[in-house]
Amino acid sequence: MTKLTPDDLFHGYINGIFPMADSDGTIYWYSPDPRAIIPLDSYKPHKSLRPLLNKNYFEIRIDYDFEAVMRGCAVARNDTDDTWISEEIIEAYTGLNGIGLAHSVEAYLDNKLVGGLYGVSIGAAFFGESMFYTQPNASKIAFHYLIQTLRQQGFELLDTQFINDNVKRFGAIEIPKANYLNLLRKATAKKARFIEHEIEHLFIKA
Repeated sequence: MTKLTPDDLFHGYINGIFPMADSDGTIYWYSPDPRAIIPLDSYKPHKSLRPLLNKNYFEIRIDYDFEAVMRGCAVARNDTDDTWISEEIIEAYTGLNGIGLAHSVEAYLDNKLVGGLYGVSIGAAFFGESMFYTQPNASKIAFHYLIQTLRQQGFELLDTQFINDNVKRFGAIEIPKANYLNLLRKATAKKARFIEHEIEHLFIKA
């Protein structure tokens, strides 16, 4: 089997499929039905986050250490979990980041990475992959900034793939696969830019 490449990822996402690695490293492609998305106009930050947002508790950086975010996401949540983020997955997505089609939103405290998320950006669609935190609320703040960025840049679709309790708290819903593919086709045909490359880090407010 050939090695997963950034080109494979690009063509997979625009066709509604994405890869995950099995425990033995074998990569499989998925296309859930129904599909989970987060409507960009319905998200509102939880009241408990507002003090952190208003005090600039975390520093937010974009694409400052993409690979470190992926490795943070790859750490198993408990002893019984296997990660689907293999070394081959990390290498391919890091390559996609290198050509501007994958991005990380990172939360720092005292100049230390304490949480973040990453995903793929094609046209006006963002495909959220995974998030992690070592400091409470760090990934939630990173997600808040992601939403603000997508809204400001005119994105139309935020894909979260599968429904679970984690994405439900951000407003995720399920839609039929056929509806998703229609949204995907429209969003990827539209031009949008995730963020200006000159911006490396910034502080955020609600």
